Amino acid sequence: MARQIDYGNLMHRALRSLIQEVLQDVADHGLPGAHHFFITFDTQHPDAKLADWLRDRYPQEMTVVMQHWFDNLVVDDEGFAITLNFGDMPEPLYIPFDAVRTFVDPSVEFGLRFETQESDDDEDEDDEDGDEPEDDDAPRQDAEVVRLDTWRK
Repeated sequence: MARQIDYGNLMHRALRSLIQEVLQDVADHGLPGAHHFFITFDTQHPDAKLADWLRDRYPQEMTVVMQHWFDNLVVDDEGFAITLNFGDMPEPLYIPFDAVRTFVDPSVEFGLRFETQESDDDEDEDDEDGDEPEDDDAPRQDAEVVRLDTWRK
């Protein structure tokens, strides 16, 4: 097979780098103005760290909101750690950038959607050559984006 440029992977890395830069700015200077983020991530990612009760409640994916109250935001090259409030219970999380499925800032109508499930399936497909129907996860991801849009002003 001829060598090809993997534009999809390059774009995902560039956009995850954008998220890293935005979050680092927030860690350094706080959230400016009306900016706030809805971040959906894969709770089954091997490097995601969250309380067992949260993983039980959200076995596939979880959407967190960074807006009024968050603490201990630390960004590194692989992801970010943050403490969020769940019913008056502060909980630390670590979210790898590779686990992020959507990143939305409704205050400026900005959003990114990563098809991480398809990317993982594509790697498996290279080995198995033929599991195309597994891309059925994409509509659920689209539904998440539509659901997040309902919170836009």
